[in-house]
Formats: sequence, structure tokens, C-alpha cells
Amino acid sequence: MRVLVTGATGYIGGRLVPVLLERGHEVRCAARTPAKLDARAWRDEVEVVQADVFDRASLDAACDGVDVVYMLVHSMDGEAGFAERDRTAAGNLRDAAAAAGVGRIVYLGGLGRDDDRLSAHLRSRHEVGRVLAEGPVPVTELRAAIIIGSGSASFEMLRHLVDVLPVMTTPRWVRSRCQPIAVRDVLTYLAGVLEVPETAGEVLEIGGPQVYTYAELMQVYAEVAGLRRRVIITVPLLTPWLSSLWIGLVTPLPTGLARPLVESLANDVVVTDDRVRHLLPMSVTPFDESLRLALRRVQDLDVATTWSGAGPMPAHRGGVSTAPPSRDSRADEEVGDEPEGPQPEDPAWSGGVLRLDERRVRCAAPPEVLFNEVVRIGGGTGYHAAQVLWEVRGLLDKVIGGIGMRRGRRHPDELAVGDALDFWRVEALEPPRLLRLRAEMVLPGEAWLEFHVDEFEGGSRLVQRARFHPHGLWGRVYWAALAPFHALIFPRMAERLASEAERIAGVTMAGRRRRPGRRRPLR
Repeated sequence: MRVLVTGATGYIGGRLVPVLLERGHEVRCAARTPAKLDARAWRDEVEVVQADVFDRASLDAACDGVDVVYMLVHSMDGEAGFAERDRTAAGNLRDAAAAAGVGRIVYLGGLGRDDDRLSAHLRSRHEVGRVLAEGPVPVTELRAAIIIGSGSASFEMLRHLVDVLPVMTTPRWVRSRCQPIAVRDVLTYLAGVLEVPETAGEVLEIGGPQVYTYAELMQVYAEVAGLRRRVIITVPLLTPWLSSLWIGLVTPLPTGLARPLVESLANDVVVTDDRVRHLLPMSVTPFDESLRLALRRVQDLDVATTWSGAGPMPAHRGGVSTAPPSRDSRADEEVGDEPEGPQPEDPAWSGGVLRLDERRVRCAAPPEVLFNEVVRIGGGTGYHAAQVLWEVRGLLDKVIGGIGMRRGRRHPDELAVGDALDFWRVEALEPPRLLRLRAEMVLPGEAWLEFHVDEFEGGSRLVQRARFHPHGLWGRVYWAALAPFHALIFPRMAERLASEAERIAGVTMAGRRRRPGRRRPLR
């Protein structure tokens, strides 16, 4: 079939595409930022179109000529109003699919009884299914509980809670029942419904073979991970709000995203209708085995997609990117940044205020070697200078409700546009010349960390820029307060990136040859 996958840059969508290709389908991927798919192994096998579920015109074009549309977009990003945004997106997709004559919509929602006092998150998941079904296109809605797989939000929350806390106080939701399912089984169901016409127009509940309380889930994880049995103390007065703050501190999930997930844990999410077993008979993965598979993927650095990689790319105001353009001679002329952003040389009265810390370093290593060191920053490698200050900044961000640095990075040596990297996101990547990171920590403004590498006098040159667009008075105060730390961190970071590249290449700025080195192991 000709299949459109919305949410192809997300956790489930990014894994579903290769499964559909293996089954012989023609796949079109819809993405707000198509560049986020450039690094995928299957990129050359699919058609990629730029589309936004909040832009009906782009959806009309994306749906044209396809047989099936997968609705895998979710607006729960830590900001308020996600239910309204999801409702709007579902209505737009429903109408675009109907106008294009699509044969079926497949949607992945959440378990939970409609007559329960559902959390806002689960209630919204069910509402999206109903909105899609209001149109003339048949909808197959699959409902699942927590999905266990390397990089999934549910798995990462479980993993970090149990890894970090040998003793934990929890609210009463640890007694709620849950039926987890392995991500591989979710993908099999999602692809399999296309081959069973009887699944059209149905709401099907999917789950793994076992039902646990959340306390039992944590104990099973501890056993599989080789940890001691955890001490779990139930505290009746611990509210979802307080729980989400604690989860925000000890897991990679930001508090704003953790809160609706924690509220959902108060509901039992188990399969009550097993018709899917007769429509799509298959052997589902036991919970402990799904944990082993996920942990193995993490240890082997073979995590195809992550919850953090599905985050939004930089915000736009009035249709114009706020990303600051570069002005570094030949290299920057080729970057293609938009000229509307503020510039360091803009006069104060122009309204374009930009603070800049720029460092230029010469390096005897070739540009490719230097750039390879640049793309390894963050995560386990660190930032080469005053690492403790970076860690403190991440902790402070967590305390005030930000994402902190616990997201790390998907792979120690590889980056792609859209990847999360600690409290940054990869906004631009053009090997071996340009890496630009946009800050996603809580800030009174917008910040970027940018690296340019080019050939220079037989070696290379690194231009490292920290850019900050302050919002109001507090933005200016924030930048001024950090100036002493920038003077300590940024020169050393640029110098050490250059010296590490020289060490790997076996050269020095004086031209002396030395024994080629190996990369330092991850911390």
C-alpha cells in the first residue's frame, strides 16, 4: 500500500517506517522539519514531505494519493493546552484524509476504561480517537499501556527511578495495575492491521502477557538489571504534582512532561477486550524479556529513536526563524541561515539584541578530524572545560522545571538534526563544517552554541560561538551574571577541542609529528 506516516521523526514513527518497508509498502513520511530524517538509514527508500498537522494545506498535499495514514503525532510536550492541540490536529488530519480519499487511518492511543476517572492525558488520547472516527474514513485505533523499549519515555522513567533510588517514597499509584507491552510488539500490531481488513473501524486493546502493579514493575526491572530489591514506601499524601517534581529531578523527563504521565498512573491500564488476539494472533514478548532487549540496546549504543528526539525544533515567530545567522566569511555564506535574525553588529536601537561570545582557535589537524571531535561533545564525553559547572547548570535547570542534562545523547559519536544532546538540540549539522545547538533549558531568552570548522593554513580553524538573544531586563542580567563563567569555560573548551583533534591526528601546531592517539573513553 501507499502509506503516509505522520510523526515519522518521533519514537514510534521512526521505528515503524522500516517495518512497513520490510513488508513491501511504499512509505511517505510527513515532518515539520524534513532534515531531522536525513540521517535515518532508510531515508533513501521513502518519500519525505514537509507537513504540519496544524496546517491543513500541507496535510492535504501529504495525504494526496495514499491509501493509509498513520496518526502518530502527540502534542504532550510539557506545555499547557496539549489536549486542545491534539484535538485540532486530529480534526485536521481527519478532514485531509477524507478529502484525499484515503482508505484508512491507523492511530495509536492509550488504554483505560472510558467510564473511569481518566487522567487528562488518557482522556485526550481517547478523544483523539473519537475525533478521527467522526469522519468518513475508517479508523483503526490501537490502545496500549506503557511501551517498553530502548529510548521510550516509559522505559527511561522506570530505568532511572530504579537505578538511582534504592529506597523510594511513592504515592498510592504504585498499586495501580498496568499491562506493559514491548515496542516490537506495538510495531507488529501497527503494521499488521493493514493486512487484516476486519480491523478497520475497530478500537483494539493491545498489551503484553502479564499484568503488574507499578511497584512490581520496578522490582522486576531491578532483578533484570542486576540490582538489589528496591524498598518502596507508599505515602498517601504524595500528590502527582510533588511526584512529577521528584521524577523531574532523578530522571531525564522534564517536570512538565512527567506530570501528565504521573497523573495517568492513577488509572488501571489493562486489556479488557482481547479481540486483537483473534484478529492478529501472535506471540507477545514477556515483560522481563522486553526489559532485557531494551537494556541490551542501550548498552550496545543501538538506540534507533528516543522520546527526546521527538521534541520540537526551534520555535518560529511570525513565520521567521529566530535562529541567528552566521557571519564568518566563506564558510558562513554557505550555511544558508536566514538574515532576519539579530546580529552582533546591530545598533542597540534596532531592536535586534544579541549577546555573543566568540572564540577562534587554530588547529594542526585536518578539518574532518577536528569536526569529529566537535560532534562528540556532551553526554558521556562532557564539554572539555569546567565540567562541574555544566553539571551544576543542568541541576539548576532541573530544579526550576527544565530538562537538565540527564537526556544525554543517543550515540557517543554520531549526531543528526533534531537529536537531543543534554539540554541542547541539534538545530543544524553540515559535516565537516557546521554544528549548531539550540538551548532547551529554562532561560530568559534564546541561546545557541555554534561551531564552524574550515581549512586554514595547512590545518584547520575552529570558530566557536555562544549566542544569546535576551528577553527583557532579566535576559540581560542573566548574560551579565554568566560572563565570568563564560570567560573561564569557553576559551578552554575551544582550545581542548583543538588539542584533542591534534592528539588523534598525531600532529601539533608546531608541525612536530607525534604518535597518533586514541579517543579518550567515555566518562
